[in-house]
Amino acid sequence: MHPLIIGIAGAYSGAGKTTVACEILKRFKGWGAIKYTKTSLYSSITGDLEILLEEGKDTRKMMDAGADQVLWVQAPSDELEKVIPQAVEMLSHLAGIIIEGNSAVNAVKSDIVLFVSGSPDLFKNDAGRFLDTADIVLSDTDFLQGIPAADRQCSKDDVEGYLRCLERIIEEKRTNR
Repeated sequence: MHPLIIGIAGAYSGAGKTTVACEILKRFKGWGAIKYTKTSLYSSITGDLEILLEEGKDTRKMMDAGADQVLWVQAPSDELEKVIPQAVEMLSHLAGIIIEGNSAVNAVKSDIVLFVSGSPDLFKNDAGRFLDTADIVLSDTDFLQGIPAADRQCSKDDVEGYLRCLERIIEEKRTNR
């Protein structure tokens, strides 16, 4: 059985994707994470702990939160559909994988998608498309009322609430496999 894949997309840089990923990793044991960074010239998949554990890096935060394994994928956008599946395969022995980053979420079929929102004035050009398809929308504002995912809209500040919602969705997905 392949691992459950949770994609975390965000409205903009700094919306809280890494914070949400870390909260999930604290709750679910036996999971790994893929952090994506866009580059212009090369692709790489790094699992080197010396690099991943550098102070201040998102990969360090994920490891500290309890990830069994973290990979840092760096690639141009046009190579993601080749590189992200390779990284997923490298973590396929785990119970679940969190993939962080809008482009990375688009490059692989996630079982569950979380969209971390905020002020609509700060939305990246491509971010709005996740509002209609996300399984859970996390927001710190009220502007998302009435969106299709409204029944699974949670406050970013209600960590326990969105983790319980995520647990229900994971159970549904595992039951329907």
